[in-house]
Amino acid sequence: MSPPNRPRSVWSPAWLAFRSLLWAVLLPGFVAGYVPWRFFGLRDVHLDFRSPTHLLGLLCAGVGVALLAIGIWEFARSGKGTLAPVDPPRELVVRGLYRHVRNPMYLSVTLIVLGQVLLTRSLDLLGYWAIWFLAANLFVLGYEEPTLRRRFGESYERYTQQVGRWFPRLRR
Repeated sequence: MSPPNRPRSVWSPAWLAFRSLLWAVLLPGFVAGYVPWRFFGLRDVHLDFRSPTHLLGLLCAGVGVALLAIGIWEFARSGKGTLAPVDPPRELVVRGLYRHVRNPMYLSVTLIVLGQVLLTRSLDLLGYWAIWFLAANLFVLGYEEPTLRRRFGESYERYTQQVGRWFPRLRR
């Protein structure tokens, strides 16, 4: 059932899938795809499958892409929204990867870029990652968490007490 005062097409699964794909290309695709490719030498990498560094880099990047896809899927499936701040989930997502950490998509992008650092052996790309991760932290602390507190109230507060921002919490 679609929410009142909204056209049904805005809430259709096909439209949600399109928006999710669009935002995935525009946001993490830009940060972890275009910028490393264009400015930090990723396009010049010649894979050496005998190199442990290249294998580890591919593993990190591949796991990051897979986890990012799972996070985007969970936002769409459970939250009925996307990863974009202008098109956020309508429901608080606390299942799947979100049971373990509050920001698995940022961590996924981190894995992708750190994998690229291993592939390129670029200290400039490592510096780019550090700046990006600092910006992501500031965004989470300054915008995302206050917005989620206002939007979801006590349920978000309970969630923050049970689930770590970046690292899973050990439970008894």
